[in-house]
Amino acid sequence: HCRSLTVSADEPEKVAPRVSLDRIVSQLENDPISGKTTCAFYIQKLCGCGDLLYVAKLLSILREKGMYLSPSIYHIVMTAAGEKSDFEFVSRVFKDLLLSCGYSLPQTSYSILAKAFLSSTDAIHLLNFVREVSELVPPKNATFINKIIYGFAVSRQIDKGLLIFHHIKNLKCKQDIFTYNIVLDILGRAGRIDEMLHVFDSMNEMANVVPDTVTYNTVINSLRTTRRLDLCLFFTKEMGDKGLEPDLRTYSSLIESFGRSGRVEEAMKLLEEMKKREIRPSIYIYRALISNLKKVGKLNLAASLSDEMNSCISDLVSSKDFKGKIR
Repeated sequence: HCRSLTVSADEPEKVAPRVSLDRIVSQLENDPISGKTTCAFYIQKLCGCGDLLYVAKLLSILREKGMYLSPSIYHIVMTAAGEKSDFEFVSRVFKDLLLSCGYSLPQTSYSILAKAFLSSTDAIHLLNFVREVSELVPPKNATFINKIIYGFAVSRQIDKGLLIFHHIKNLKCKQDIFTYNIVLDILGRAGRIDEMLHVFDSMNEMANVVPDTVTYNTVINSLRTTRRLDLCLFFTKEMGDKGLEPDLRTYSSLIESFGRSGRVEEAMKLLEEMKKREIRPSIYIYRALISNLKKVGKLNLAASLSDEMNSCISDLVSSKDFKGKIR
């Protein structure tokens, strides 16, 4: 027996509402806006009850008619399917979502997609899904795959993100500078420095992708966290040799790291180099360096630097400006 298009207000939440598919089709044909509203209502209720089979039927009807719902509805479905480890359904819904938004998705969509794969160990299905997405989106555009990789990284599924990265070379869309910058950041944050350096070396050798300032800053920032400071200097020099100017982020990483490790003379030299390049230091750089000078007993130099900071404080980059600069 089919239920009507309305659900009683006192009806238990966990009872899955059902509606005649023929009536849905009729409503979509006669009044598409109302029909889509009805579909959205039932899909939310059905997801709450875990009845994804009926949700799949409703989405299939919409797909056949070239109709799509709002992103929030697809997010609900993907989350529910992920909780049931129905990764094939998650993949299909994500493709509907891409079409519904004209390929312009918020990063939230990619995060929800990645979370839905948390318990999946099926690498073949994941790679097939990535291939299907690459064929669905505009040719040679890696933006969507980059966002998928980033979504997996944010949800701490680093190896899945890297699996996708290595798979891209077999697809129509190719790795670009954004792909590499994302992957270098992923590996650096995970402390997988040797892998990061290998990926960096492969940029020119295998992908013919030229590193940019963001690339070098990512590598330098990751190296400093493991105290490989001489390598930081090596990459800073290489950066300049390739015509790329170190920026506020580059110098902030270097000065803070050399100062903290007790190599304050080198930190001071970097500060002077920074000023010669007419890059405005931040208050953070001065304060960190002053603190590190005091720790190694260079109190006069710390006092002199403090006076210098106070004399030009209105010209220094504030913490708010600094965050904006390094994004």
